[in-house]
Amino acid sequence: MSETLTKLKSHLQQVTDLQNAAAVLYWDLEVMMPEGGAAPRARQLSTLSRIAHEMATSDELGTLIDAAERELAGADYDSDDAALLRVARHDFDEATRLPTDFVAEFTKLTAESHEVWAQARAEDNFSHFAPYLERILEMTMRRAEYLGYTDHPYDALINTYERGMTAAEVKRIFDAHKPALIDLIGQIGEVEGRVSNKPVHQHFDTSKQREFALWVVEQFGFDFKRGRQDVSVHPFCTNFSRYDVRLTTRFHDDFLNPALFGLMHESGHGMYEQGSAPEIDGLPLAGGTSLGVHESQSRMWENIVGRSKPFWSWAYPRLQQTFPAQLGSVSLEDFWRAVNTVERQFIRVEADEATYNLHIMLRFELECDMVSGKVAVNDLPREWNGRFESYLGVTPPNDKEGVLQDVHWSGGMIGYFPTYALGNLLSVQYFNAALKQHPNLHDEFAVGKFDTLRKWLVENIHRHGRKFTSQELTARITGGQIDPSPYVDYLQTKYREVYGL
Repeated sequence: MSETLTKLKSHLQQVTDLQNAAAVLYWDLEVMMPEGGAAPRARQLSTLSRIAHEMATSDELGTLIDAAERELAGADYDSDDAALLRVARHDFDEATRLPTDFVAEFTKLTAESHEVWAQARAEDNFSHFAPYLERILEMTMRRAEYLGYTDHPYDALINTYERGMTAAEVKRIFDAHKPALIDLIGQIGEVEGRVSNKPVHQHFDTSKQREFALWVVEQFGFDFKRGRQDVSVHPFCTNFSRYDVRLTTRFHDDFLNPALFGLMHESGHGMYEQGSAPEIDGLPLAGGTSLGVHESQSRMWENIVGRSKPFWSWAYPRLQQTFPAQLGSVSLEDFWRAVNTVERQFIRVEADEATYNLHIMLRFELECDMVSGKVAVNDLPREWNGRFESYLGVTPPNDKEGVLQDVHWSGGMIGYFPTYALGNLLSVQYFNAALKQHPNLHDEFAVGKFDTLRKWLVENIHRHGRKFTSQELTARITGGQIDPSPYVDYLQTKYREVYGL
């Protein structure tokens, strides 16, 4: 390895270490920190973000990248060093567009806003959070201007989470499958009485829920020697290396789905991070290539595996043993249908597969209108409820179940939401590719064998980290790009069986 490349990796590793240290503080903020610690924690995160940004935009780093590009000219595109250099150049160019003072100020604001959002959500009081969201929106619009865009300010924001994606392309993809979703939901609505979700709406001891859910994700392949699980207001996964991955979820003692499927979901994120190649750990090349690809992993384990009949033919006897009074007399068929019920409900993270992308489309429309000035922050509750009724035919009874339900805006993550829907589409495309190579996957799920799928994902997706963009990775795996058709086919096939359509 050349001296230039050695110095470049050392510098990048220090930046990554600072970012991971900040991630530890963020995890603690959401999981362990007492309420009174909000103000000093915001200051601490602001300080760390300032130092990390100064290192990530330094003249020294720019000089090292320039020199490494000259040395590696003509290198194998798939090599780790060439990929690291591409990622380093992308990150450097993006970071240098943002002033360090702006980054520190925005970090401080979003850290402060989290506790305000959590309190506003608990109290169902949007007006308490609104002033903070107004400041976040103002700084987000400044951020878009710093980053630059051609057609729409939203392009700069979504590009942060899904490189190369634009608002126009998201709209095209959404418009291509929105009518099919609405039609499917309408068909189900005509026969919805055929399926009952009562089996999952009973009293379930939360400690037993946790025990069962942890057993499931361990069988999937999440390594608890390199990870742990905790409780948070809003479920999430974070990591500080491939050797330290944290999952969180929340429990309801009267509803089985949120914690169980939430933990399956977060374990998909976690296994992606744990599957990143050891040789790139600690460098910006490690981790998920985009949030859409990341979400494809979580949704695959939560839904394609976790809500499948083969999976439950294996796991249901153990769940019945865990909750004999609640499920002892419920058949496998009735339980499988119960966890696949389509319901026009308010909470995104608890939404079924048929309605989930509509939840995302609503948020995408609102965010585009927010950053273009068409919708003011104070009008968000009304706009949210009106559009929700338009999309799903019901109106949230309060802001806690409406505009305040998600943590993202308090964290300044405007532009994030579309990646959830893109991940749904990719999950089916990737799974179909795995199934083509391993036609017996469903039979394996039926006997509790998941390592064939997990190893395929590690080999084809996880180990690469950020080596390829999501578009490059998808082309390598599927031969094409993001396509909503396989997802629509998957849903139509599944719900024809669930509801007898």
